[in-house]
Amino acid sequence: MHNIKEILERNPVIPAIKNDVNLVEAVHSNSEIIFVIMSNVMNIKNIVTTLKNAGKIVYVHIDMVDGLSSSNNGIEFLMQEINPDGIITTKHNLVSFAVKNNISIIQRFFVLDSFSLQNTISHIKENTPDAIEILPGLMPKIIKKIDQAVKIPVITGGLIDEKEDIINALAAGAMGISTTDKSLWNI
Repeated sequence: MHNIKEILERNPVIPAIKNDVNLVEAVHSNSEIIFVIMSNVMNIKNIVTTLKNAGKIVYVHIDMVDGLSSSNNGIEFLMQEINPDGIITTKHNLVSFAVKNNISIIQRFFVLDSFSLQNTISHIKENTPDAIEILPGLMPKIIKKIDQAVKIPVITGGLIDEKEDIINALAAGAMGISTTDKSLWNI
């Protein structure tokens, strides 16, 4: 298993790719970690293999693999047949399964109001994923509250399209920023 905190300290910007769009750019980015946030059962093996052959650490958003069940069996299949370094999911039950099975897991949360903020903190404390990703990423006040409430790496993403967004998120306590904007990958 990789130490996400140490990796994010070295390079906090995480390329997030959809299918194989920008795959070559992700391979050549400075980042050690790549998020595959959208794929399908026909292309996921090639994407993960290409990235891993380039020495990248690969996390696959299991909820967004078209044609694969976002379930415990889906995680087992993904880990055995595709072999990413870890999983990203929004589903609390999948985080619990991954933690129990020693699978590196990043839990993604959409924080839209005070109720979802409280649920987010509660779910994190219950399962303790390896890291969390908070969306949308343009919420420094919320990032700071979550960072102060939990003791695991906080990653933020969604709507990050300027260097200033990265600086603000890091200043608020985020350790990493995921973005599909390839112009920001090597900042």
